Amino acid sequence: MSDGLVPRSLLFMPGSKAAMIAKIPAIAPDAAVVDLEDAVPAAQKAEARETTVAALAGFDAGPSTTVLVRVNPVTSPWFADDLAAVASLGGVGVVLPKYERREEIDAVRARVGPDVPVIAGLETVRGVAFCRDLLRAGIDSVYFGAEDYIADIGGVRTARGDEVLYARSEVRLAAHLCGVSTVDQAVVSIRDDDRFRADAHQGRAIGYTGKICVHPRQVELAHEVFTPAPDEVAHARAVLAAADSGVAVVDGQMVDDVHVRMARTVLARVPGEA
Repeated sequence: MSDGLVPRSLLFMPGSKAAMIAKIPAIAPDAAVVDLEDAVPAAQKAEARETTVAALAGFDAGPSTTVLVRVNPVTSPWFADDLAAVASLGGVGVVLPKYERREEIDAVRARVGPDVPVIAGLETVRGVAFCRDLLRAGIDSVYFGAEDYIADIGGVRTARGDEVLYARSEVRLAAHLCGVSTVDQAVVSIRDDDRFRADAHQGRAIGYTGKICVHPRQVELAHEVFTPAPDEVAHARAVLAAADSGVAVVDGQMVDDVHVRMARTVLARVPGEA
């Protein structure tokens, strides 16, 4: 996995709402996405782009938040202007939605350079089907967009989520093979904290390292789930200490190479952990 962008929370907000953008430092997500795509109607795209540029020029989100702009898809009439606007901001990252072809990332990198963070959205049937190749194209992170995916394939979204389990797992598998961090699907029921937690725990069990947030209240919940709990951290440290000293058992469980690797994965997700 990349040592760079590994957000526990990926908070989306409309690019047309300067007042909401100004609240990013107080909310403190790991990554904040100012959205020019789904959150903005077609008639307001140009105005939202201008609002976004004005709001983010010289903007300080705080030391722990990466700011990105979700542009419209490459095939849309707004893509070129959106990308030029992001490039003019200098250092603000790009979120590319509905990623389906590697040349789309090439187009983004050619405009913003190699050092700007780029997150891609795998949220179409083609994107998921070819994700193992697509994620080799120099991406910092990827998110799985379940709502768009199920609409594209002609399915029905359910509370259990069985209909997207294969695609959700395939994106995580491909990202792991390509060393790319992964952000899990959204929970659009913004006031159902229990549902968000349950869905986030399922995503973490699959291997995701963060969660899309569609409301500021979900940021704290995402950090709660995707930051290892104190007992997990203590157990991971005990496993590594046991492995170093040759002890074969910790808390009644055998310690072997797989447990050492799992312990290292836990500690790698602890903010500030060496």
